[in-house]
Amino acid sequence: MDDAFGLDDLVACYERGVFPMADARHDERLFLIDPQWRGVLPLDAMHIPRRLARTVRSEPFELRVDTAFDAVVEACASSRPGRLETWINAPIQKMYGMLYAAGRAHSVECWQDGELVGGLYGVSLGGAFFGESMFSTARDASKVALVHLVGRLNVGGYRLLDTQFITDHLAQFGTVEISRADYKRRLAKALTAQADFYLLGPAATGADVLQAISQAS
Repeated sequence: MDDAFGLDDLVACYERGVFPMADARHDERLFLIDPQWRGVLPLDAMHIPRRLARTVRSEPFELRVDTAFDAVVEACASSRPGRLETWINAPIQKMYGMLYAAGRAHSVECWQDGELVGGLYGVSLGGAFFGESMFSTARDASKVALVHLVGRLNVGGYRLLDTQFITDHLAQFGTVEISRADYKRRLAKALTAQADFYLLGPAATGADVLQAISQAS
């Protein structure tokens, strides 16, 4: 990828349905991905397993938004048991930090006893949210963050949650795979929507987000 690739170029990529990745954590090169099949989690059809719903209601974590964006990205980029390599390299971390500073990227964070134990981050453009990565060092932390994200997106008027690819982990929540053409049609509509990531306030409880998801179904 050209060394002159900057923030506006990155935003333009998302607007046309492509996103950057790296081959490895310590590989400085980037390349653009335009998958033939795309994972999306329908905001009006999220499936929450009963055990997870109980966990969300019991509020084992303190949920925060956009208080430790860089730390979430760093945690997502770090190697862990069973995942020795990631696609998030230094140029990607830098670019998403710039997106965050511009108000176009967000993090949902799970804290426990003052420690960041899970979360996710993604890009927000219009009524589209592009989920990038998630991590967890405590049981269910990333799953709880995802539930809070979906509740927040529903309240905020979002139309699309892009998961990029579909995995067994994401499939359990109702993520589906759609064609490139279908994705780009949905994306075009979502980008024209007026959405507010912060409409759901910082004091939202687990019961609040579960209700928001239930009402959207």
